[in-house]
Amino acid sequence: MVAEIARLRAEYHAFIRDNIIRISPSGVFGDYPNFADGGSRTSVNVVWGIYKRLPEQAQLDVSLVSGQARGSYFENATRVFLQSSFALLAHIRPGRWRYETSRSIASFDQYRHLAYLSEALNRDKVLKTMLGANSDYIVTPDIVVSRLPITDEEINQNTTVLDDSQSVAANTRLRTQNNPDRPILHASISCKWTIRSDRTQNTRTEALNLIRNRKGNLPHIVAVTAEPLPTRIAAIALGTGDLDCVYHFALPELRQSLIDLENEDQLDMLDLMVGGMRLRDISDLPFDLAV
Repeated sequence: MVAEIARLRAEYHAFIRDNIIRISPSGVFGDYPNFADGGSRTSVNVVWGIYKRLPEQAQLDVSLVSGQARGSYFENATRVFLQSSFALLAHIRPGRWRYETSRSIASFDQYRHLAYLSEALNRDKVLKTMLGANSDYIVTPDIVVSRLPITDEEINQNTTVLDDSQSVAANTRLRTQNNPDRPILHASISCKWTIRSDRTQNTRTEALNLIRNRKGNLPHIVAVTAEPLPTRIAAIALGTGDLDCVYHFALPELRQSLIDLENEDQLDMLDLMVGGMRLRDISDLPFDLAV
């Protein structure tokens, strides 16, 4: 019997293979799947190693999928995998959860004050000039996971934890009595199909805004990528203080590809990030969010 997480991971890979991965013909080093850097022999070779390990390989498809479409498909595939796999852990992390793409953090309880800031900027031209026409405070993560507040009836399900007294637990945001209309942001997930040097800093910028501008608990802040080169993944994975961790869509497949290619430099960087708890496989993510 195949374990459920393994099955969901295989379905995730199958969706990515069928809807996102396409073969770019006639690159500098020959044809290559579209998450390789066609100008890098190492990137092309590593990606072919990953690709041949994905489940149920189909006919190589050369039809075009735009960069915007690839990003959207990758976000939705990751959201579906996460929602399905996290549901398997309901006995470990119960609650009513929402999984959404492209939703502003101002929608959530810890960041609700940012909505007032945005309104103030729109009303006051001088303030907008001082702080910037497009405020960087309100970010819109690729995927957000949130928890809905719970009623006192739910809290008292097994024993009388609370009564009608207003003197206890009067400010916690988990009670609908105190927080009737704002879900609590549990996780912010940035999805990067590939990583190029000019596109890495916005992930860290979003993370820092989430850290600095919250009123309440800090959500999990992670990134998911299909980038094949560990040295490029390191641009967002190394260091601490902003992202919790980076998750690769096919980490064991990536590692085996590097072993087969005997690429010690890339393998050393991969092992450094894994051993330093900065890089994990996508199958680790639902468990980490259950903490």
